[in-house]
Amino acid sequence: MVAEGSGIARALEESIELARAVETLGYRRFWVAEHHNMPGIASSATAVLIGHIAAATTSIRVGSGGIMLPNHAPLLVAEQFGTLEALHPGRIDLGIGRAPGTDQVTALALRRSSEALNADDFPQQLGELRAFFTGGFPDNHPFRSITAVPGFGDQPELWLLGSSGFSAQLAGLLGLPFSFAHHFSAGNTLPALELYRSSFRPSPTWAEPHAMVAVSVICADTDEQAQWLAGPSRLAFVRLRSGRPGRLPTPQEAADHDYSPSERLLLDSRTRGQIVGDPETVRVGLEALRRETQADELMITAMIHDYRDRVRSYELVADMVADAAA
Repeated sequence: MVAEGSGIARALEESIELARAVETLGYRRFWVAEHHNMPGIASSATAVLIGHIAAATTSIRVGSGGIMLPNHAPLLVAEQFGTLEALHPGRIDLGIGRAPGTDQVTALALRRSSEALNADDFPQQLGELRAFFTGGFPDNHPFRSITAVPGFGDQPELWLLGSSGFSAQLAGLLGLPFSFAHHFSAGNTLPALELYRSSFRPSPTWAEPHAMVAVSVICADTDEQAQWLAGPSRLAFVRLRSGRPGRLPTPQEAADHDYSPSERLLLDSRTRGQIVGDPETVRVGLEALRRETQADELMITAMIHDYRDRVRSYELVADMVADAAA
C-alpha cells in the first residue's frame, strides 16, 4: 500500500520490512497482489516484488495473491515462477486469479487486444500453465516442443483464488487448494466454499480439499483505537468503488470525511467482512469465521496507514493466536 504522505519507494521498503517482522512472529505465508493503474498499490510487478521479499527472508512462504493469468502468457508466468522456485525452493506460492486487477482500458493495454478482453479461456490458460511446469502437454499440442526454462520441474505451490463460484468449482475439479476473498466478497464465502468442497476431486498433490479464507483484520490495544485505524481502509474502498482510487488516506482524513448515503451503503458491504477491535474482539471474530467456514488457513490483510500501527496489529494477532493455542 502507498500511504498518503509517503511514496512508492517507502511502500516497497515497508513491505519487505513487514515480511521480515511477521516471519519472526510465526506467520507462514506472505502474499502480494497484482494491481495496475492504482495509485495506492505498488505491486504491479508482482514476481519482481516476490523475489525481493523472498531474498530478504529465510523461512516464510512468499507468493502471489494473485497473478491475474489473463494478463499474461502462461509460458511467461511459468518461467518467472519457475525461476523464483529454483532460487527459493519450497518457499514460493503461485496464487492464480482470473480478474484483470484493474480497469478495462488498462487491461487492454496489458493484453494488447480487444478480443483478449472478451475471451473466457481461463481454464485453457491454466491448463497450459500447469503443463509448462510438468511437461504434461499431449502429443498433438502445438506447445509440446516447448520447455519452460526455468519452469519445467520447478513448480511452486499452485493455488486458485476467487470471490465467486467459478474459481471455487474449477479448483475443486482440478484438485487444487482454493483461497477465497472474504475481505471484499463476504456474502459469497460460504456458497463458494461449499461448491469447492463438493466439486473436489483428488489430485497427485492434494488428496483432500484445502481452503484458505482471506479476511481484513485490524487489531489495536483498544476497540476505539482499532476503529480509528480502520477509517483509512474504508474511505479508500469508497473512493475505489466510486472510480476515484488514490493513496491510502490518513486516519484524520477518514474521520473528517462526510459520507453520503450511497457511500454508507458501500461501507456496509465493506465492513461486513472486516474484523476490527482489540485482541479479544479479534479473537472472537476469527474463531467465529474459522468455525463457520471450516477454513484450513486464514490469511489476514491489514490496510493501516502508519507502518508501526500495521506491525503492531500483526503482533497482537500473533500473540492472541499463541495464547489461544497454549
